[in-house]
Amino acid sequence: MAEVVQAGLWGLLAGSALLLGAALGYGLRVPQKVIATVMAFGAGVLLSAVSFELVGEAYEQAGIAPAAIGSLAGAIAYTVGNLWLAGRGARHRKRSGHRSSQSQPSEAEQGGSGTALALGALLDGIPESAVIGVSLLDGGAVSLVTVAAVFLSNVPEGLSSSAGMKRAGRGKAYVFGVWTAIAAASTVSAVLGYAVVGAFSPAVIAAVTAVAAGAILAMIADTMIPEAFQDAHLAIGLITVCGFLVSFALSHT
Repeated sequence: MAEVVQAGLWGLLAGSALLLGAALGYGLRVPQKVIATVMAFGAGVLLSAVSFELVGEAYEQAGIAPAAIGSLAGAIAYTVGNLWLAGRGARHRKRSGHRSSQSQPSEAEQGGSGTALALGALLDGIPESAVIGVSLLDGGAVSLVTVAAVFLSNVPEGLSSSAGMKRAGRGKAYVFGVWTAIAAASTVSAVLGYAVVGAFSPAVIAAVTAVAAGAILAMIADTMIPEAFQDAHLAIGLITVCGFLVSFALSHT
């Protein structure tokens, strides 16, 4: 199978976890502590993948400067985009909405917030999917750790966000339309990550990997961790470490 097709299929697999999470969050009344638990686990998984699979790989390929500069650039780009979207109603896009002060606005409350939420989901998902395609450039085999990390983190993201969308009064067609579009975008992003980035030198590939890592790390801190810890029970820190160790173990097997 052509590697570009593989990249698309792996991106689709990882993106489909958003639809799985959305189905759970929209169709079931999931207790907030369960949402916090799975979000904390997903955050731990991604933190490990960013550390060892992305930043670590960028450092090994090109040294500390491209790894550090790329990570900062990714974090800055994500933060600028997130600030713009926050002012348009997407600040709490990954919140389940059980607290009115931290819930997603309805379209009546803030016009254009539905579009902002969709763009926010796209902003969160593109870097994760792109690195799946980039990982194929290293020996022609995808990084299963990266795919697993993105998949495991996408389930709680889709779950929490879709629960918040439902509470904000958004219908089933909107919720699943958004996540289907993001899953499709994840496929395209993975393909572009392989096809476009592969034409550049190893130093540029390392820098692009670091940019994605910085964006993902900023996303974890800004959207996943707050939802996981706002109603934290005493085991949340332990659960985050468990997610980290699961991803760490996968990357060293």
